[in-house]
Amino acid sequence: MNPRSITKLYHFMNSRNKLFKFGENAGNRFNLMSSSAAAGISTVRQSYGADGRMSSRIFADYSIFKGKAALSAAPVLPTFSKMDSGFTKIDRRGVIMLTFRPAIGERKYDSEKKQLFALSVTEVGSFISLGPGDSCEFFHDPSMQSRDAGQVRKSLSVKPHTDGYFISLSVTNNILKTNERFTVPVTIAEFAVLREAFSFALPHIMGWAHCTNPSTDGVGDFSKVRPQLAVAASEWDR
Repeated sequence: MNPRSITKLYHFMNSRNKLFKFGENAGNRFNLMSSSAAAGISTVRQSYGADGRMSSRIFADYSIFKGKAALSAAPVLPTFSKMDSGFTKIDRRGVIMLTFRPAIGERKYDSEKKQLFALSVTEVGSFISLGPGDSCEFFHDPSMQSRDAGQVRKSLSVKPHTDGYFISLSVTNNILKTNERFTVPVTIAEFAVLREAFSFALPHIMGWAHCTNPSTDGVGDFSKVRPQLAVAASEWDR
């Protein structure tokens, strides 16, 4: 090989190494940015389904921000387990999880003081069947069937007003000696979104979507799907 060819080969290999190093650094920067973003707001997590396969979960809460409080709603899928026969059975039905956060300033809400209310499939049915002028109210005892039964009481009410509905949550905690109330005015349009979204989610939280379509992903463990809601397992049971 003549000297000119050797020189060209050297420059080519040097440029290739620099390009590879740039791509490696860019990938590292991308991973760092992704990790930082995930620390600020989680949008996708991985969970394992009943068949052992890993699936991606997308967090897409529907949130309504008002002056005194914010309301978010999201479906929580049921959990399943494998039987010795190889079939899959449902362990716990899913819910529509409502999260209330009090306002602490203009467009600022306190997540440390949030309160959860899990709508069962029957309660979802009551919610979506509300007609103009109708109202409904649900009562939960998160510690029911335990020695702390009756110590915490939750009441969720949906009442109509001229331009929509008031969705209110009252939480009385005799252990902490606190009494909290959140009220979020929901417009007719916002209520229509909630109604349609709840109707769509209903067969999924019942487990019927997985029964009729066994290949559906996301039949995994609740604590892996939404670790931040794992503390609400007792509320989810209701």
